[in-house]
Amino acid sequence: MNMIRSLRNTLLGLGAAACCAGPAFAAKTLVFCSEASPEGFNPQFYTASTTLDASSRTVYNRLVEFEPGATRLVPALAERWDISADGLIYTFYLRKGVKFHAIKGFQPSRDFNADDVLFSFQRQWDSQHPYHKVSGGIYEYFNSMEMPDLIKAIDRLDDTTVRFTLNRPEAPFLANLAMDFASILSAEYAAQLLKAGKPEQLDLAPVGTGPFQREVYQKDAVIRYRAHADYWRGRAPIEQLVFAITPDASVRYAKLKAGECHIMVNPNPADLNAMRSDPDIRLLDKEGLNVGYLAFNTRKQPFDDRRVRRALNLAVNKSAIIAAVFQGAGKVAVNPIPPTLWSYNPAVQDYPYDPEQAKMLLAEAGYPNGFETDIWAMPVQRPYNPNARRMAEMIQADWAKVGVKATIVTYEWGEYLKRSQSGEHQTLLLGWTGDNGDPDNFLAVLLGCKAAENGANRARWCHPPFEALIQKAKRVSDPAERARLYEQAQVIFKEEAPWITIAHSVVYQPVRKEVVNFRIDPFGGNYFYGVGLQP
Repeated sequence: MNMIRSLRNTLLGLGAAACCAGPAFAAKTLVFCSEASPEGFNPQFYTASTTLDASSRTVYNRLVEFEPGATRLVPALAERWDISADGLIYTFYLRKGVKFHAIKGFQPSRDFNADDVLFSFQRQWDSQHPYHKVSGGIYEYFNSMEMPDLIKAIDRLDDTTVRFTLNRPEAPFLANLAMDFASILSAEYAAQLLKAGKPEQLDLAPVGTGPFQREVYQKDAVIRYRAHADYWRGRAPIEQLVFAITPDASVRYAKLKAGECHIMVNPNPADLNAMRSDPDIRLLDKEGLNVGYLAFNTRKQPFDDRRVRRALNLAVNKSAIIAAVFQGAGKVAVNPIPPTLWSYNPAVQDYPYDPEQAKMLLAEAGYPNGFETDIWAMPVQRPYNPNARRMAEMIQADWAKVGVKATIVTYEWGEYLKRSQSGEHQTLLLGWTGDNGDPDNFLAVLLGCKAAENGANRARWCHPPFEALIQKAKRVSDPAERARLYEQAQVIFKEEAPWITIAHSVVYQPVRKEVVNFRIDPFGGNYFYGVGLQP
């Protein structure tokens, strides 16, 4: 009960109304135990789910979105759209009467319109745009998906019509626009802040059209939102949404059991059986559209040598890692895309666990006595890696058996992502949950040449034969032909070994029994619109 009083006092101290009575919160306040502080509140800059949960999935909308809990595209800020026969022109017809949030210092004078769409995309696309360099923005998603080269023009036809013209056909373009980086910001708010000489406030004090608007943020403690009264889909069933930032999974579980939060992320695998037997908790599960991996920085020696990368693949006992770290909630990964995704190539063979062969390859590469390196390990749990430190220790021990001495390195989550994006690491643990159900979202975003330049490709791997296949697949409209090209790309990936593919996980999400209408998102997000609480 001390924990309950503690969080209650925190909320009261932040100006919340008295919301708690006994072990459960009042029916109009939903508390989500999240795993880390967001890196920021502008989803154009970031790719981590922790940040996107707190920004794009609560505060903002996109032109098109995915049906909750599913992969089907549905209209959102665009009511409908037309695509030209040659696949080069996309015309969006915008929804009328959509209201932006009103916050302290900004009262919108108009509804959402085409100006907001142009601002949101041109900021990322046009290097001369007055907001392009604000907040030191690195538009990782936009750039890694080659949007600057893909888009030829973005035109405002009238208040409610926007046209995108492409330089080439792009099969996943519409699905890409449902992703977080394509969230729509307020052009009017941006103009007001620019005139006041405070443009960076756009990225710190968010204004969107989404179901919730942020009220209070205390780093490493809490984020509090309230329902957007004029939300175009209808006001959310809950009045208050609270993110209780709780890095330790055991503490998150204790809060869930005590009724201090309603939903938590990334439970410890060791706690799953207890959760299943708790009458106050429902344990949701879904096979994840994800992959956990170790990336070699191929621009640093000795990882520029394919033989070294292959050797360290052979040196890792992945089955032991799955047993110890995932405890039944994962399976060994062979390819860089999960087997639940179309175009997965089941014919690709994984590297066996073979330390002796690893030693021979290292000697052939000029390292008969091994070498020293690092392994970066994430400080937080992710759906694709519930315990990065333990995984790093096991890989460290495996590599030591073939003469490779590795030091484990970690940083605070935001710093970890920033430093690894700039390529400071030699090897690192990371992973990915797909955003749009298209193989391009894994193979190009994580392994393409453009992504190697902007840092989304942590391996810094740019391999022309692989690149040629994934680029051709983007331009082909026939799904069978696209699948064939992606299957070939997976063969090359495995031969070149820029990663050690480690695991695909089952995603588990425990919620209290009073929570209704919460679904596990196939793309790894947490969405709270439509979620309610029963007495």
